[in-house]
Formats: sequence, C-alpha cells, structure tokens
Amino acid sequence: MLKRMLDVGKWPIFALRSQEELKLIRQACVFGSAGNEVLYATENDEVFALGTNCSGCLGIGDTQSSIEPRRLDILCGKKIACLSYGSGPHVVAATTEGEVYTWGHNAYSQLGNGTTNHGLVPCQVSTNLVNKKVIEVACGSHHSMVLTSDGEVYTWGYNNSGQVGSGSTANQPIPRRVTSCLQNKIAVNIACGQMCSMAVVENGEVYVWGYNGNGQLGLGNSGNQPTPCRIAALQGIRVQQNPRDCCMSLCSYFCC
Repeated sequence: MLKRMLDVGKWPIFALRSQEELKLIRQACVFGSAGNEVLYATENDEVFALGTNCSGCLGIGDTQSSIEPRRLDILCGKKIACLSYGSGPHVVAATTEGEVYTWGHNAYSQLGNGTTNHGLVPCQVSTNLVNKKVIEVACGSHHSMVLTSDGEVYTWGYNNSGQVGSGSTANQPIPRRVTSCLQNKIAVNIACGQMCSMAVVENGEVYVWGYNGNGQLGLGNSGNQPTPCRIAALQGIRVQQNPRDCCMSLCSYFCC
C-alpha cells in the first residue's frame, strides 16, 4: 500500500532530493529487493518514480535506471489509493476511483493484459473489471490479485501451484473471479505470499490457496491447494484488519 510517510528523507533513495522536494511528497512507496526503487505522489497529485528500474518496474517508459525523478504522466491526477509490488518485479496499483494499473515484468501474464510482453508504462486493466471498483491489490512473486468494493476477488498470472485459485495449474492471462468456496462470500481483505493467496471474508473466516509445500497454508497438510479452502483451525476465531494499519499482513504468517 502507499502510505503517508512522516519523514521520507530517512530512506537512502531520497538522499539526493532537496528538502523543498521532500516537503511536497504526500505519499511514497519504497520497494525493490534493497529499497532501491520508489514511486511517490506529490501534494498536487503528480506521480514520480526513480531507482534501478528492474524490468521496467518504475513505469517510466524504458528500462534505464534513474537517479532523478521521472514523471508518470498517465498516473498524474489519478490519486493512487493502494499499490503492491511483486518480486518479478511487477507493480499493481489502484486509484481512488477503483481503476487498476499494472506495469513491469510480465513473462507469466502477471500484468493481466492477455500478453507476456513486459509493460514499460502503467496500463489500465479492464478485462472483467469493467464497472468494478477495486479497493485493494496484492502481488505474489508472479501473480496478482485484487478485491472489489462488492467483495469479489480477481486473480491472474503465474499459477504453477494453484495460486490464482482456478482449480488448475494453467497460467491465467487476464483477471478471473475466484469462485469455488468464495462464490457466495463477501471478501473484505486479501493478501499474497510468493506463490499463494489469501482472502478474509466478512464473517472473519480465512480462505487460502496455492503453494503449500511446507504447510504454510495452515490446512494441516503439505499439498498444494488449487482452489480456496477455509482454515479450519481458525474456527471460532474472527480475523479482522488492524484498524491502525492500512494493509493486511497475514501472509507474513501464513503464506511466505
């Protein structure tokens, strides 16, 4: 998620920026394996990126590293609400209007545009999301997931372990609604591990799917799970989001 930072100047990637520039930053998300890439929005809703730009994950139109901020014209004025980074690397962002944009590495269709071509600039994902308002996004290493305002979960991308929840292990090139046990459930939060996925529904039940080789799904076995399955061990326990935080981090316990 994009979070309001009290002092972005504490991040090394901002070391070359002036105090005047830093004061204009309203939101910032530092990502990458070493915190060497950043996307940030200013008070007037302009969006900039800088850093190493692996696989074009800065969305600036090329794969060149940049120590100077580069403006992402397509996102300026969009008011980014949430963002997630996959280690591929690829990026999924949603605006306050509920639009979804993706860019970066795409060898497994994790950008959701039906191709395997890397995306050098943010492009809106609309297939199967028309008239849907996305309120939360999450990324695995090479798959993506979004939550809509009406409680539906959509996934796409790499699916070798069933992490898109489709019931097969075929990669998913465009957003597809996750059904099975979630068909008549209203999801309220989502999260991804590297190769697995999770959703919390409105009654506090937790559903998981994907890679489970080390039992990280909490299902009592070590077999991969190709469709959502409720964690029975949490029966009677209501899982909810910490109201002081703006994003779920359950996968640090269950799915990493």
